[in-house]
Amino acid sequence: MRDTFNRMMGQTRYVVFRLFLHLAGSEVAPILGVLNSAAREAIDAEGELEVLGAGLVEICETLLRYDENWLSAANEGDVFWNEGEAGDYVNELFTDSAQRYGADADYNTTSGVSESFSVPVTRNVIVMITVAYEGEVPELETDLSNIQALKEALKALINLHYKHKLRAIQVHFSPAQLGDELTNDHLLQYFPELIPL
Repeated sequence: MRDTFNRMMGQTRYVVFRLFLHLAGSEVAPILGVLNSAAREAIDAEGELEVLGAGLVEICETLLRYDENWLSAANEGDVFWNEGEAGDYVNELFTDSAQRYGADADYNTTSGVSESFSVPVTRNVIVMITVAYEGEVPELETDLSNIQALKEALKALINLHYKHKLRAIQVHFSPAQLGDELTNDHLLQYFPELIPL
């Protein structure tokens, strides 16, 4: 009812959305290269939304190519009619994502890599994508615990960038750097909301 009233009053509808995607297998480690590259570009661009959006497109396209490695996922979000409230929720999700295991990457460190040529390769990668956008996107505002729905959601995120509807973009991932390992115990401890696909 409130949704209809606000729409009639011409108010802007803001949605804040977060997706968790868990990929597993011996060949998922290269995804970390794409994620770290996008993160460095985002830092260099000082949060410029167009650059963040281009990075998001690259990440979503990479995730779509690795669909055979998707193991579990979860999503959440909320609708706001006030930009400030939407922004507060984005900040809340940012803080939560950053506190998850290994998601607070330090891109200026090479500790551990130079000491040994043998680096453990993780078999688990979690990607956390948080966006705020204007309007309605049914592909994101639904249960994404099946592979087809997840594919449509990633394509919808790409389209939001090209339609210039994104207002905030955050990507966190774990493990955050080469040599770190995300174990099955870590998954249970830090990502309890994941649902098998």
